[in-house]
Amino acid sequence: MTTERPNLLYGPEPDVAADAGHTDPPERVGFFTDTSVCIGCKACEVACKEWNAVPEDGLDLTGMSYDNTGALGASTWRHVAFIEQTKPLGGQQSQPDMRWLMASDVCKHCTHAACLDVCPTGSLLRTEFGTVVVQEDICNGCGYCVPACPYGVIEQREGDGRAWKCTLCYDRLGAGSEPACAKACPTDSIQFGPLETLRERAAERVAQLHATGVPDARLYGEDPADGVGGAGAFFLLLDEPEVYGLPPDPQVTTRDLPAMWRHAGVAAAALLTGLAAMFAGGRR
Repeated sequence: MTTERPNLLYGPEPDVAADAGHTDPPERVGFFTDTSVCIGCKACEVACKEWNAVPEDGLDLTGMSYDNTGALGASTWRHVAFIEQTKPLGGQQSQPDMRWLMASDVCKHCTHAACLDVCPTGSLLRTEFGTVVVQEDICNGCGYCVPACPYGVIEQREGDGRAWKCTLCYDRLGAGSEPACAKACPTDSIQFGPLETLRERAAERVAQLHATGVPDARLYGEDPADGVGGAGAFFLLLDEPEVYGLPPDPQVTTRDLPAMWRHAGVAAAALLTGLAAMFAGGRR
């Protein structure tokens, strides 16, 4: 059972696992990342790499503060951003001083995932938990999913060619365990659980922060009425999404495909009708 929440783009929020063909799927699960309590320890990055055997990257200094990985990619499935600001926290009236915004980013496991729409081999699939994974043994390295992702999450690995991204530790979910990054997070900045429960918890956390003088706190990606139908991994931010390198209004990049196919079908039918008329006229 899913809660019927309004979705401006697609209508009521779908049961993505059932729509993908899973019979009697469990409740959809996901991540809620509360950046207000992230300490930038990178335990999530390390745990992700260790559990999923993700190759090393980011060992060279990038010049981007302590952010040695830079962005999500084929070999960075969890990326901890370090953002320096000269801005007081919330509504404080003190002299502006430097503050850190730290945030652990990850694949959003979108409700309407364009990467699924464009994959020609079925390498990308929706699991029974509502998450999106890449089957690397089926991926042919075409790269169609890379530009399809509105968040720039998916990347082809150099020297490999195949696409890689977070699987939300699908193997651990099947064994009844939480993903490695959430397990390793010492502050519960990364929280795992049923998606609807996480949304309710996140709304309460925002209200709490507003009440304690942090008016800039806001949620990102939790709303099923947004351009991707809501994310399976959403965030509590302390500033505008752009500050964290996130698109302010992400849209599923394949949203116009149905209309395009309809127009193509009409055009093809008109062409065939015209050719048939010409052929019939020629015979007369």
